[in-house]
This record gives sequence, C-alpha cells and structure tokens, in this order.
Amino acid sequence: MADSKDFLNATETRRTNYQLTNESTISDARIKELVAHAIKHVPSAFNSQTARMVVVLKKKHEELWDAIMEVYKVQLPADKFEHAKGRMDGFRKAYGTVLFYEDTTVMREFQDKFKTYEAHFPHWSDQSNGMQQYALWCALASEGMGVNLQHYNPLIDARLETMFGVPETWSLKAQMVFGKPTGQPGEKAFKPVEEKVKYFGA
Repeated sequence: MADSKDFLNATETRRTNYQLTNESTISDARIKELVAHAIKHVPSAFNSQTARMVVVLKKKHEELWDAIMEVYKVQLPADKFEHAKGRMDGFRKAYGTVLFYEDTTVMREFQDKFKTYEAHFPHWSDQSNGMQQYALWCALASEGMGVNLQHYNPLIDARLETMFGVPETWSLKAQMVFGKPTGQPGEKAFKPVEEKVKYFGA
C-alpha cells in the first residue's frame, strides 16, 4: 500500500525560488505530462473543470515577459518602473511560465444550472485554481525545478489575450515562473501548529 511520504516530501520541497536560469531539469514532454496531470486530477466544484492553462517556454517565455514589461512601462512612473523591471528581468531569465486562467463561460453555465449555489461558484472557482497552482508547483519542485508565483494581472490581461489567442472569457489568475535553480530559498519561519489547529475527539 502506498503511503503519504512522497506527497509530504513534495509539499516540503515546494518553495519560492527567484534564482532561476533558462534551463530545465526535465524535458518539455515531462512538463506537458505534469500540466496534464494537474488539470485532469485537481478537483473542482460540481466537477465543473473551469481551470485553463497556457504554458509558455523558451523564446516565447522571453517574449511574454518583454510584453509584460512593455505594459508596465506605460502604466508606471519611470522610477517605479525601473524597480519593477529589475524583478521582471529575473523572471524573463527563467525557462518558462504557466498562465493560470478560469473559464468564466463554463462557470456561468454552472451558476445557471445550480441556482442555489450561484453566488458561491466564483469562490469555488478561485479555490480550485489555487489547488491547480499548488499541485503543479509541488510537481515541478519535485522534479528539481525552481518556481515562483506572480500576479501581474489584470494590467496584462488584454495584451496576453492578443499574444496567445486567449478568449476574453478566460480570467487570468496567476503567472507561475520556473527554471533550473541556481540557489536555495531562504529560511522560512513557521508559527506553532498549536496556534493554527484545533482537535476534537482525538
């Protein structure tokens, strides 16, 4: 019988890492397998399966971050843009980015079908998308990748719709940057578990 050791090890391995190169620790075919597994097996409310992903690698990844910088250069004062550009240059140097979306058309179909829960579907949609992000993050980290998660939406939404042919009904949630790590994440402080969990009947 399988135990939870591998899964728990994956959750510990998953950390935020900004020191990335434009190399990959695994093949592009393996990246596709991990993405397919996550989007297939992560649960969603009423099995609505509203999550969508756009996977951008190599040269297209660089073009993605060039486009994001162009958008922000117009939106930010010069001094603030220079600070932001330094961070974005770091993301551009990585191997790839996964864009996480939710299909709002499908969500609305389920809202219409299940009126009792209509107001809850946007929350459930976000929760499921967060699980998508976490599952893929753990999987990539387990394969030796360094990963970080960014949120440059909504300013970049329209530009990416044009770049990648994304329907307007897809709502962008996050950008996951990954590549071969060149350093280790910093130390992480943990609050006592006893402050965060209550047990009854155990």
